[in-house]
Amino acid sequence: MLPLAEDISRVAQSVRHCVECGNFDTADTCRICRNTDRDQSRICVVEDVADLWAMERAGVFSGRYHVLGGVMSAIDGVGPEELRIDYLVSKSGEDAVQEVILATSATVDGQTTAHYIAERLEPTKVQVTRLAHGVPVGGELDYLDDGTLAQAMRARRQIND
Repeated sequence: MLPLAEDISRVAQSVRHCVECGNFDTADTCRICRNTDRDQSRICVVEDVADLWAMERAGVFSGRYHVLGGVMSAIDGVGPEELRIDYLVSKSGEDAVQEVILATSATVDGQTTAHYIAERLEPTKVQVTRLAHGVPVGGELDYLDDGTLAQAMRARRQIND
């Protein structure tokens, strides 16, 4: 048990959140954000790191990510101030960013968060899209199979339709 405890301690000391996207890595900027081959014009917004990893596992997105750290929830007392929305808005105002894909869960809280973010991004004039409704209502990304995620990414649409 002692070697396992030492390994867990080492991981806890060396792993941190990426300063750019919020992913986990041993460096300040994660390997995804350091990859210059990724599409810098698109940002995929996910609720948590597990959702980012689900997208990466499915291989359906080759742009940048933004991990919110949760969703807005009145019941749980989570408002926009507790999430990384301000940083997303400032990042989305960069010239290189053309599209922000909202990949929050199809739950009430996920939809509320997506709607709030879309409103906050309106002044940036960036195209805001949402994953298609191939993602089941109440479903969470980290539980979906790769095919469902791929279809949802391909069938995304603009929010203001």
